[in-house]
Amino acid sequence: MRNCIAKIPEPINEPVYDYAVGSKERNNLKAALKEVLSENVEIPLIIGGKEIKTEDKIDIRCPHQHDILLGHYYRAGKEEISLAIESALNARKVWSKVDFQERAAIFLKAAELLSTKYRYVMNAITMLSISKNAFQAEIDCVCELADFLRFNVKFANKIYEDQPISPKGFWNRMQYRPLEGFVFAVPPFNFVSISGNLPTAPAIMGNVSVWKPASSAVYPSYMFMKILQEAGLPDGVINFVPAKGSAIGNLVFSAREFAGLHFTGSYDTFNYMWKTIANNISNYTTYPRIVGETGGKDFIFAHNSANTRSLITAIIRGSFEYQGQKCSAVSRVYIPKSMFKKIKDDLLNELSKIKIGSVEDFRNFMNAVIDRESYEKIKSYIDYAKNHNEAKILFGGKCDDSVGYFIDPTVIVTENPYFKTMEEEIFGPVVTFYPYDDDKFEDTLYLCDKTSIYGLTGAIFAQDRDAINLAIEILESSAGNFYINDKPTGAVVGQQPFGGARASGTNDKAGSLLNLIRWTSARSVKETFNSPENFQYPFMEDK
Repeated sequence: MRNCIAKIPEPINEPVYDYAVGSKERNNLKAALKEVLSENVEIPLIIGGKEIKTEDKIDIRCPHQHDILLGHYYRAGKEEISLAIESALNARKVWSKVDFQERAAIFLKAAELLSTKYRYVMNAITMLSISKNAFQAEIDCVCELADFLRFNVKFANKIYEDQPISPKGFWNRMQYRPLEGFVFAVPPFNFVSISGNLPTAPAIMGNVSVWKPASSAVYPSYMFMKILQEAGLPDGVINFVPAKGSAIGNLVFSAREFAGLHFTGSYDTFNYMWKTIANNISNYTTYPRIVGETGGKDFIFAHNSANTRSLITAIIRGSFEYQGQKCSAVSRVYIPKSMFKKIKDDLLNELSKIKIGSVEDFRNFMNAVIDRESYEKIKSYIDYAKNHNEAKILFGGKCDDSVGYFIDPTVIVTENPYFKTMEEEIFGPVVTFYPYDDDKFEDTLYLCDKTSIYGLTGAIFAQDRDAINLAIEILESSAGNFYINDKPTGAVVGQQPFGGARASGTNDKAGSLLNLIRWTSARSVKETFNSPENFQYPFMEDK
């Protein structure tokens, strides 16, 4: 639209439906669950807007009930991966020149379609395919994903508005160019919102993406890809390519036009990718942008002035929502010994109320972990604690894979602050308590800071302001997202930009302008209105 400086709609966080008993929203979601279960989906690759099926066909099953087959997806081979890169680069020729207002309209429309027309089916697909309860699905695949789209458009607009000063006779401008190549988007299984954000954030800035969804979360990512197409996203701007990580990584990182990596996943995988990129660095057209968020060993630290009821609630929600499969989930708790004795019975009473089972039963607070590999890994940590004399299982510890991959909420207690489950990321419903001497608050803060290689999220619970301030200071580098009297999970786009440092990633803050700026390569342009016509300067007129 020419001759128009459009005002971007002011983003507002998408309201969260509570799906209360008797509500129309609850009835609509229940109907959507039945609809998805009645279908048998076939998920192709989408490359250059074309649907492609290969010989490599993979089952999609409910983690909470192995015998439910939701459908299949097709996995890319070398030929399809190469085609996706080629398609992205062809699309870039046009997309990189499309006016921002036109790009913005596509993603704003996608957010609207997601939060209205496709809200219930997206929730149902997410619930069934990655085993999230109604609330966990709602805040993720609808609300947060819609927020990413709307707020990122606004952040992009702010970036473009940031222009240099221009003295009289000159006009200085800053052009925020897309990167010179394609971006490789590699999301995790646990958040549909992250899966959708990783390819779209660069695309909003005029880039093109090759998107490899997590193999255990292909279905909701495919649904979002179809929404983007309906919203008007041109063919090839984002290419949907389920594939083995080893197969796609080698081709992507050897491509001369590789320009950026947008990643969320494990510490080891990110390190491997970074090393591979470094080994190929002289082959690239430009230095690639590497943006990644990895793991966490997130903590709650309690002072003896803490509100114990709030503390118990935060521990349970922070540790066990979505079965602890959040990079921000609480996995270690530091608590004064006297307080631990006081709250133990109340904690156990609350834990006994937790129901575990299918997502179709809305009474269940917890559901299944994502797959066999995850189940076995989490179980190995529980078994280690059971068989070690430095730890005790206070609650839970039961694992059952007969119907689905179910693991009870598990609480471990240790007197060793460096016990294995205090240091290593487990990514499951396991939290370890370290009761510390009441008079060692400050010393234990330093201990907390030095215990883990990660630095993602953490929380202090205290009513004493001096204690809060001391924790803020000592734990400054221990968490990129720090919470005071709240659980360290549930960051909201536009409110708590998310990311951590140390071994938790590059801390480029998803849900903020800082992430968007990484997908640009700025060009400074100076225009002179009355150019000099003589090379000599006034000082040269006399010796």
